[in-house]
Amino acid sequence: MFLSESQAAFRTLRKAIPRVRLYFINKNAYSTQVEYKPIRSVLVANRGEIAIRVFRACTELGIKSVAIYSEQDKMHMHRQKADESYMVGKGLAPVEAYLNIPEIIRVCKENDIDAVHPGYGFLSERSDFAQAVIDAGLRFIGPSPKVVQNMGDKVAARIAAIEAGVPIVPGTDGPVTSKEEALAFCQKHGLPVIFKAAYGGGGRGMRVVRKMEEVEENFERASSEAKAAFGNGAMFIEKFIERPRHIEVQLLGDKAGNVVHLYERDCSVQRRHQKVVELAPAPRLPVETRDKMTEAAVRLAKHVGYENAGTVEFLCDESGNFYFIEVNARLQVEHTVTEEITGIDLVQSQIRIAEGMTLKELGLTQENVVPRGFAIQCRVTTEDPANDFQPNTGRLEVFRSGEGMGIRLDSASTYAGAIISPYYDSLLVKVISHASDLQSSASKMNRALREFRIRGVKTNIPFLLNVLENQKFLHGVLDTYFIDEHPQLFKFSTTQNRAQKLLNYLGEVLVNGPQTPLATSLKPAEVNPHVPQVPLDLSPEALEREKRGGAKVTEPPQGLRDIIVREGPAAFAKEVRSRKNLLLMDTTFRDAHQSLMATRVRTHDLLKISPYVAHKFNNLYSLENWGGATFDVALRFLHECPWERLEEMRKRIPNIPFQMLLRGANAVGYTSYPDNVVYKFCELAVQTGMDIFRVFDSLNYLPNLILGMEAAGKAGGVVEAAISYTGDVGDPKRTKYDLKYYTNLADELVKAGTHVLCIKDMAGLLKPESARLLITAIRDKHPDHPDVPIHVHTHDTSGAGVASMLACAQAGADVVDVAVDSMSGMTSQPSMGAVVASLQGTPLDTQLDLADISEYSAYWEQTRTLYGPFECTTTMRSGNADVYLNEIPGGQYTNLQFQAFSLGLGDMFEDVKKAYREANFVLGDIIKVTPSSKVVGDLAQFMVQNNLNGAQVVEKAEELSFPKSVIEYLQGYIGIPYGGFPEPFRSRVLKDMPRIEGRPGAEMAPLDFDKLKAELSESHVNVTERDVVSAALYPQVTNEFLHYREQYGPVDKLDTRIFLSGPKVGEEFEVTLERGKTLSMKALAMAADLKPNGKREVFFELNGQLRSVHIPDKEAMKEIRIHPKADKTVKGQVGAPMPGDVIDVRVTIGDKVEKGQPLVVLSAMKMEMVVQAPQDGVVKKVEVKKGMKLDGDDLILIIE
Repeated sequence: MFLSESQAAFRTLRKAIPRVRLYFINKNAYSTQVEYKPIRSVLVANRGEIAIRVFRACTELGIKSVAIYSEQDKMHMHRQKADESYMVGKGLAPVEAYLNIPEIIRVCKENDIDAVHPGYGFLSERSDFAQAVIDAGLRFIGPSPKVVQNMGDKVAARIAAIEAGVPIVPGTDGPVTSKEEALAFCQKHGLPVIFKAAYGGGGRGMRVVRKMEEVEENFERASSEAKAAFGNGAMFIEKFIERPRHIEVQLLGDKAGNVVHLYERDCSVQRRHQKVVELAPAPRLPVETRDKMTEAAVRLAKHVGYENAGTVEFLCDESGNFYFIEVNARLQVEHTVTEEITGIDLVQSQIRIAEGMTLKELGLTQENVVPRGFAIQCRVTTEDPANDFQPNTGRLEVFRSGEGMGIRLDSASTYAGAIISPYYDSLLVKVISHASDLQSSASKMNRALREFRIRGVKTNIPFLLNVLENQKFLHGVLDTYFIDEHPQLFKFSTTQNRAQKLLNYLGEVLVNGPQTPLATSLKPAEVNPHVPQVPLDLSPEALEREKRGGAKVTEPPQGLRDIIVREGPAAFAKEVRSRKNLLLMDTTFRDAHQSLMATRVRTHDLLKISPYVAHKFNNLYSLENWGGATFDVALRFLHECPWERLEEMRKRIPNIPFQMLLRGANAVGYTSYPDNVVYKFCELAVQTGMDIFRVFDSLNYLPNLILGMEAAGKAGGVVEAAISYTGDVGDPKRTKYDLKYYTNLADELVKAGTHVLCIKDMAGLLKPESARLLITAIRDKHPDHPDVPIHVHTHDTSGAGVASMLACAQAGADVVDVAVDSMSGMTSQPSMGAVVASLQGTPLDTQLDLADISEYSAYWEQTRTLYGPFECTTTMRSGNADVYLNEIPGGQYTNLQFQAFSLGLGDMFEDVKKAYREANFVLGDIIKVTPSSKVVGDLAQFMVQNNLNGAQVVEKAEELSFPKSVIEYLQGYIGIPYGGFPEPFRSRVLKDMPRIEGRPGAEMAPLDFDKLKAELSESHVNVTERDVVSAALYPQVTNEFLHYREQYGPVDKLDTRIFLSGPKVGEEFEVTLERGKTLSMKALAMAADLKPNGKREVFFELNGQLRSVHIPDKEAMKEIRIHPKADKTVKGQVGAPMPGDVIDVRVTIGDKVEKGQPLVVLSAMKMEMVVQAPQDGVVKKVEVKKGMKLDGDDLILIIE
């Protein structure tokens, strides 16, 4: 007989003889005549991975494969894998296309198809489809229509099980079609019960109900899902067995009546009654239970005359009792694990059986079916496990699979660029592992899943990995409660997806322009700044020291910070005071670029030069590198975390003390905060690497100052209390802020326990002679405090900064501020090189090397050109002595200038400066430093905009609408100015507005950090303590930053020019994410044509592979009607949690809603979801209506 010949002989015979009739006498009890007809072509009435699975089996058997596809699937991989493919259901809904029986039959007849394979889902369990196939003269690869009908009918299947002596679960006698019938059954038989689709499986339409009040709602939802999936919403109801295992037995039957089992599978790991992970064989299943179960399954199959592949499903309780659930008269999704442990190709077996071959001829007698090892199948789906497994759709930006020995992948559209639609099941790929035992198989699966890289859509891989690492799973201790009882399975480490997020950012810049506002039209220079080399001590002594566990050869020499760490702040202050030479604080890392470039210098450029600074400038008093405006600007404009900046700088500069600017009770903000916020901020700053807190108050208001000092001291920091300087102590006409004022204030600060006393000359008003007077007076006033060092800070706006700092040093100051030469002068600090050179060879010699300063300066000279858009020299060409008249702080000067340009007052900046002087006196001649300087600046611009002078402002105060900052200052929100508030101006402005007496923060209730963290966690993942403190200071800015980081990733890793203006087309560049991880990128092109949804495609090369991103073109979209997106930073805006169709809208405008109340019902991927109200409120706007198709995050409605 030719049946024993090779596969090649089969193929030859099929071509030569279209119909062969063979007769066999089976030796078993059936003794049936079997007709053999070779199959030449098979149409798969399905889609996706199961269609491809059947095509592969056909190809191996030499059979032509034919696909059908819907309009929505015209780009799907399954149609490309087949030998031929034909569209069906044009104009129909996506699912209905695959349910169109007449059209499928027409395709078969028109294209000479021999047989139809139904796959699973869709029509696979429709007896009318099987009958229609047979009536058309075709072969149905599956059971007979009668068996499909009887086994698909849950009631008939139960009857058959009873007749075959198979145990069953109590349930309804027939399908239930109304919620009233469901309620009646539940009231009669009690709860819990389970609703199951009467005409389909796969978990669709399945609900467990434990509360009587939930019966009707759950029945309606389950019935609706079943109707959408199977075309019939009838339900079957049965008692729900607690803590069962879900075991199923794989069967094969032939036309001669022979049936064999291929052992069992454990499908207990389920979510919403849908299988997630399947195993074969079932672990820890007693042999006697297995034998009884498989014998019962075979007995039932023979009883009903079952042929082809099928599965009998059981529930098995803890005592080993098992109960029949249903028969799946088709191939199962999880058939793969059975194939792996038995080595039997189930799909090929199906086809061969449909041709007329018997099991014996196929070599499939029961004694030949021997299981080997353990197999696991994981269904990788496009569902978000962190968001209640909501289906996720979109474009696969990246797809890289896990492979290797013992791994099998069954997939369909798994390639970069594939579109995951909302119309079908969320299954992306089935991953199957096979090894000698369960633990080894799990290990292979774990490794394979970790190799996957899927970007563009969320997947359930993090959840699957948690399952695979669960000890109960690894030991096979499973039941259907496994997922519900292991909440730790839902604790995920967030996928960083950094590369793809950066591509999205770069695409955004290329399509829509810079993502941080640029102050001028200047472009960043195309330069790669040279970073001077860090010296390495490779001497034998250094190598030996490292070998003995001492300092590594890469470590910088010790500095003053070592004293702080070892002995504390007091010892540090004593050491500073004992030094005979002048110490310097370098402001290059903060105040210098705040003054010259609007605080825009990025962490990326600071970190490059940090190791050099650590090695060459270890004897600096400190490095000013944090606090003040840098905190706000980093979050708001640079899209980077200021805490990470501090942490990374500390790693690279472990030896030099860091100094920050603390605005007293205002911390690093612009308003007053509860006291515990200031204390918490200082505590976290010290933990992250801060050493010295230069504490000041914008009005020298002592209560605010002392609060900041106490917070810094309690945190373990060095307290450097600062006196903000204004006026001129050398001018007898300026009597408000005279020497006595400053010496008395210094006395109060020393008494309050400051470690260091600072003179903060923020406008550069301290002339050389005035400097001598002031420092001498303070030194003479405090002979009893010899250990209190004096530190002087200034700005070089007038050009006299070097002379003034030298005068301070000669008068007894211990420390003065400088900036490296290329970052000094004008509104910045005096030149480091100039001060160092001036003191060489004198008792005050700084001991710094001019050659090192030159190299340091060269780096910043190049780096500064990257920040051309913010360069102060755009509008300011040199220093200007008019600062002695207007008293504008150096850090505010350039910001004020850029603000003037943005307000259309660029040509009137001289008028703004004059108005600043007048505004100062209108407000009472106050100390001017952030935030009080902002008050003066806002009033000055207000005056110029409205063409008012000082006298007119006071005169018309009652009728003018002043800037908010001016009103809050007069109310007392930032403290009380020396000499009190100006009258009658204050009374005229405030009228009956409330006033604050005393320290503003004193009356504030402590902030609840836990509550704030919980609120942040509602919108963001992995919220840290740093995020919480940032949000306490800048709520809206922090919220926006967190959203930005989640969307665009670590943009702080990009080179500055790339960050600001994007790469040029064709430009190659690198991005170092962390040590040892560098991305190679290249911008390729931007599509000229616009997508219908207003997006533009931008192409890149990432590590040599083509990538593209789709970016909304904001300008073009103004001309296109696009459904609005929900703003995630606005809590009342409710967005679609997943793409899908709106099937019900339950509220209208004006309705009052409570948190958790159903608003809208969506349907996607055969799953329905109720969108609930996130808060109490009133519906202000509804953006959807029934029948609309939504994308993820589309705005549904707004609640106020």
